[in-house]
Amino acid sequence: MITDRQLKEKWFKFFEEHGFKKIEGFSIIPENDPTVLFTTAGMHPLVPYLLGEKHPAGNKIYDVQRCIRTSDIDSVGDGSHLTFFEMLGNWTLGACDKTEMIKLSFEFLTSPKYLGLDKDNLAVTVFAGNDVAPRDEEAYKAWKECGIKEIFFTSEDNWWALGGGVGPCGPDSEMFYDTGKEKCGENCSPSCDCGKYLEIWNDVFMQYVVKNSGEKAQLLQRPNIDTGMGLERTVAILNGAKSVYDSGCLKRVIDFINDNANVKYNDSESSVRAYRIITDHLRSSTFILGDARGVVPSNVGQGYILRRFIRRAINCARNIGFDSQLFAGIVDLYVDEYGQDYSDINSNRQFIKEEMLKEVAKFSKALDEGHKEFDKVINGIEKHKAFASKSGEVVENIIGGKAAFRLYDTFGFPLELTEELAKERGYQVDKQGFDQMFKEHQEKSRQATAGMFKGGLADTSKQSAYLHTATHLLLAGLQKMFGKDVVQKGSNITPERLRFDFNLDHKMTAEELKEVEDFVNNAIERKLPVTCEVMKIEEARASGAHGTFTNKYGEEVKVYTIGDVSKEICGGPHAENTEQLHHFKIVKEESSSSGIRRIKAILD
Repeated sequence: MITDRQLKEKWFKFFEEHGFKKIEGFSIIPENDPTVLFTTAGMHPLVPYLLGEKHPAGNKIYDVQRCIRTSDIDSVGDGSHLTFFEMLGNWTLGACDKTEMIKLSFEFLTSPKYLGLDKDNLAVTVFAGNDVAPRDEEAYKAWKECGIKEIFFTSEDNWWALGGGVGPCGPDSEMFYDTGKEKCGENCSPSCDCGKYLEIWNDVFMQYVVKNSGEKAQLLQRPNIDTGMGLERTVAILNGAKSVYDSGCLKRVIDFINDNANVKYNDSESSVRAYRIITDHLRSSTFILGDARGVVPSNVGQGYILRRFIRRAINCARNIGFDSQLFAGIVDLYVDEYGQDYSDINSNRQFIKEEMLKEVAKFSKALDEGHKEFDKVINGIEKHKAFASKSGEVVENIIGGKAAFRLYDTFGFPLELTEELAKERGYQVDKQGFDQMFKEHQEKSRQATAGMFKGGLADTSKQSAYLHTATHLLLAGLQKMFGKDVVQKGSNITPERLRFDFNLDHKMTAEELKEVEDFVNNAIERKLPVTCEVMKIEEARASGAHGTFTNKYGEEVKVYTIGDVSKEICGGPHAENTEQLHHFKIVKEESSSSGIRRIKAILD
């Protein structure tokens, strides 16, 4: 049996031996990147370096990164999908030798010194070519030389790009483990969802870049390679486990639930799914609540996803007779497991449990109100039936899709719960109507959030870089006014504006806002140079450099100094001189959450 930690150590040792340098993983909440709600891959925080910025650790680096992918939420419950996972990653910056990286990947997977997988159980996919780029013959040849027999070609599945479509992109080559299941048909391949092939690693060859949304890809001046291996899936394969939930900490959580639930894990397919959803969603919730950037359940952004995770877990707990108050025990299991690697969840253990149980209480109240609303729906139909009977009209015992969706959207009732209650009263639910309402809701949500997937530091535009510099000046002004205890709690930058969150116990007055605005504009008018130095983290701290999220930095860091005004540890990019910012204007100051204020500002 191999543990998560042992696999990490193998990864670290292998790439250290091949000249790569370890860097620390980043926060699960992205900084200055509005293209995603969460860090979905190890490369997201490294976009500036993939586009040409020099990394303090050099051009060959590796790490382990905590990730959340909400796109997989509906697949959670099967044997392989997770919303939270750890990604083992490595990068070569500006040195895109595909053959070398493919052979390194093959060595790590098959060498008895490392994973020792049978090469005959491996399958790979290679880019088949499209209008942007030709078929990846170099990757195909490298895999053939390694002795891989099953090589599949696709165009869509083997072209990698950022979620917003802006930034580095290029062909990739994915590695799969053949689980031994029978093929689902003649055309069975890694593209199938039949479960025969399980993806464990992906080599992305970033040869192109899309600079602005809607534009065609251009050749990247400094091509890179980004690779990522899913920790949990690989551990499951190495341990011969049937699913990612059958080993390590995830299994311990499953066992904990099984010891305290009325319905047991293997009682039915639905109980297995419920157990896995609770296990996955509470791990994601633990990491979101424990993050240094202070996300709590809400109805927008990351807070909405967090609320959805917790409430979905509550519904599943209800279905198996598991007391949601015991969620605190599951948090303890996760913090005990991951606290050594991620100190923020360890220090925030009590906060995580308190906020989670607050949401349990809120949702319980919402469910009570939902039950009352359900009764109103039934009573309304019964009254309609009584009135209609006089005219001979027939009214069926069906709860309309609109009413069912309101119970879901407003009161958190999953469709299954509405159907269960309806069945008890001799009613059915218009599921087709519900699905249509749900689809319309999703479309409206995409329009409403379209703005947040526009640009940002992912496109490294000059305007974004200038706004990034403005946030440093803004923080310096706030600290001068309110003291050094004021720190950054979040940042979101698009080419049009900056959004900056910070801790403060009151709403800023008009006079205070004017003073901070004048402070920033004074720094702009003084035409201060913006300089960058690379130094050891200890030297940076000793020099007085400020860094809010210091646990994300490696041994060497970049320190950006803006005249005599600001000195911060930061990855960049920035303006070269404050005069490039022209003029700073605060357009709004508001509450972000309890004890956290938010400033929105522009450069005009």
